Amino acid sequence: MKFVKKDFLWGGATSASQVEGAYDVDGKSLTIAEMRPFNPNLDRKSIGELNAYTREDYEKSIENKDGLHYPKRFGVDQYNRYKEDIALFKEAGMNIYRMSIAWSRIFPNGDEAEPNKNAIEFYRNVFTECRNSGMEIMLTIQHYDVPYPITKKYGGWSNKEVIDLYIKFATVIMNEYKDLVKYWLPFNEINIATHSPITGLGIFKEDFATEQEYKNAAWQGLHNQFYAQAKVIEIAKSISSNLKMGCMVANIETYYADCNPVNVLENLKYQQMERDFYYDVMVKGKYPTYSKRYFEENNVKFETTPEEMEVIKNNPIHYITFSYYMTSTMSKDISETSGGNLLMGGKNPFLKATEWGWQIDPIGLRITLNELWDKYQIPLFISENGIGVVETLNENNTVEDDYRIDYLSEHFKQMNEAIIDGVDVFGYTMWTPIDVVSLSTNEMSKRYGLIFVDYDDYHKGTGDRFKKKSFSWFKKFRETGEL
Repeated sequence: MKFVKKDFLWGGATSASQVEGAYDVDGKSLTIAEMRPFNPNLDRKSIGELNAYTREDYEKSIENKDGLHYPKRFGVDQYNRYKEDIALFKEAGMNIYRMSIAWSRIFPNGDEAEPNKNAIEFYRNVFTECRNSGMEIMLTIQHYDVPYPITKKYGGWSNKEVIDLYIKFATVIMNEYKDLVKYWLPFNEINIATHSPITGLGIFKEDFATEQEYKNAAWQGLHNQFYAQAKVIEIAKSISSNLKMGCMVANIETYYADCNPVNVLENLKYQQMERDFYYDVMVKGKYPTYSKRYFEENNVKFETTPEEMEVIKNNPIHYITFSYYMTSTMSKDISETSGGNLLMGGKNPFLKATEWGWQIDPIGLRITLNELWDKYQIPLFISENGIGVVETLNENNTVEDDYRIDYLSEHFKQMNEAIIDGVDVFGYTMWTPIDVVSLSTNEMSKRYGLIFVDYDDYHKGTGDRFKKKSFSWFKKFRETGEL
């Protein structure tokens, strides 16, 4: 089978906090992502640790007097090895690299009068290297790495002052890189904000008197991000027509567990508030009617203004991007949960799962693409998709990762089928082209890349790069188009 679309963007995705390292170079501040230690006793199927640490824990981590290891401070040293990595991406046949920019490098405290010139120059060099290698850039402006000084001084995204800090940051980088970066994503997986307020918003539970106040602060932070995104889209129009502004959502595809109408309804309500709600706001420019009942029944309150809602209405996204890793089932009473990237549903007896409990469902990607295209009729892009596995180098300094080849191949086939169905899909970036520090479990052992990085969970190793079998497979696929 040949992949049918010729003018298609193929590449890989990473985030600054998971690959860059160099956490203390040129005045960079720590981000919330870099302040969570590695836990050797972690439960790989749990995401609880993302919300487990308090502000006191974060404060203690700054000077690292506890002697713990903080993996995201080291990443895979891409800050120093980006030329090597980009050369490998080019060799593999990639023509787009989705990456993020560290706010904490450009404005370490968030409220400086001027950006850090050294950081501006660093990213210019990275983008230029990509351009010279024939790769487009898809740039995530904030990818789960709010600078800690912003959370400490302003309390994170629930404070409307942070909107202006973000808009200033985004405006600076759009002006600086308008000729180098075409595709822009204001926030990574924006729908995770209310599930992990520390991760997405830099909001700490102990800053609020009650659980309800904390929940409302998270919804306020989410609204502030919706508005900030729309405002950035508005500003982008005045900077350059070259700037194409999209969104990024952790796409949650669930099936009702059976044909009991109770469970069908439960799945509908789940899909509405965990997935459709976000697309509806960013594409249609208003809060959907079904959300009003949800807010009333859950006592959710947050402040909006007519001016903010007008900006949201007038500045919709140009295209949708989303992460797709797994599907799960939904019922009124879930007896056994599956794993997932921050959100979990019920187990599906028809699907296999990874070591982390993530259920593998290539056909679900075709279903997702068709649903999103039918509902929103704007171009689609899969910005994350991949499989994490514990791997070690063999005696030939490679990894025989046939399971990854199978995973990617089957998802590519279903993406191809969706295009034949008539869906407008214009690109795909796998998570990840190179091994990175895991977002949820904070380990190096969970490896996603086509390229192996020689670090263990404590960053012992050379950091050298080695091509896995899947690297050669992907390179051949790019040359032939054969699936």
